[in-house]
Amino acid sequence: MRLEELEALTSDADLWADPQNARKLMSEKNNLEFSLTNFQKMQNSLKDLIDIAELAEEEGDEGLISDIFAQLTNLRGEVKHGELEALLSGEVDANDAYLEVHAGSGGTEAQDWAEMLLRMYTRWAEAHKYKVEYIEETEGEVAGIKSVTIKINGHNAYGWLKSETGVHRLVRISPFDSNARRHTSFASVGIYPVIDDEIEININESDCRVDTYRASGAGGQHINKTDSAVRITHIPTGIVVQCQNQRSQFQNRDAAWKMLKARLYEIELKKREDAAEAERDALSDIGWGHQIRSYVLQPYKMVKDLRTSVETSDCKGVLDGDIDIFLAASLADKIGSKSDA
Repeated sequence: MRLEELEALTSDADLWADPQNARKLMSEKNNLEFSLTNFQKMQNSLKDLIDIAELAEEEGDEGLISDIFAQLTNLRGEVKHGELEALLSGEVDANDAYLEVHAGSGGTEAQDWAEMLLRMYTRWAEAHKYKVEYIEETEGEVAGIKSVTIKINGHNAYGWLKSETGVHRLVRISPFDSNARRHTSFASVGIYPVIDDEIEININESDCRVDTYRASGAGGQHINKTDSAVRITHIPTGIVVQCQNQRSQFQNRDAAWKMLKARLYEIELKKREDAAEAERDALSDIGWGHQIRSYVLQPYKMVKDLRTSVETSDCKGVLDGDIDIFLAASLADKIGSKSDA
């Protein structure tokens, strides 16, 4: 059994003589233990339902039988989710994730759309028992947000969300237009893995510009009256990260360096998959021709992923965080492409 092999290998006193291999083995072991625990839970749930069903049949309890069928349907969904989750075998798929949302051009309308996307992802995270931590948020002048960065903590957070990187398009009757005209808005989403401190990413500090500024938005007296927020610009790549949620400039600086490290590591991963160029192209222009998904609320209701062609008319459900059909389709499509290759 592979788990027994991994337990023996990770118990070796010389394991950390090769840190890179050690991290790989530990990650595989942790992921396998997580998958087996979930499988055993589902297996036990099925056994319990079978036992209860037999009892209900003997007593002729139709209400209980109906309830069992409903629970079986839920269990079937968990099994399908587990089957897909087992495919998350990438180097950092099991990691926590940074999620960024940036409003496109269009002022208040685009900024409101960016806030709607933020709500969609936080609702999704909460539904999957993930913890959400705000890193940075820049509010819009009238409504919505110009940009936001959150950290989603939970097993396989990056693996599930990584396909969400790209431009998201909204078509609706604008609540900010007194003439009730239809508007098209864009916002970009970026997903990056949270990197373990033991992974070495060499960053030349002379390649970076560090700026401090006064934190904006809600926060306590302290962060609103001092230049505690930190912005780091990595000049060679143009990557900009910022943090303002901590109380001290030192804490914000440390968090920003970690985010920059994650961004640079994510770029290296994309290069290995020959996808870095496509990634930059997809995010180079938050507008027409670059979107990965369209959310149409007027004149009809439809959310459609332009990569997998998966669509649904349940726009309210999607904007409330029910995006699993898109995540599952993207994951299955990616796995299928690798198999064909």
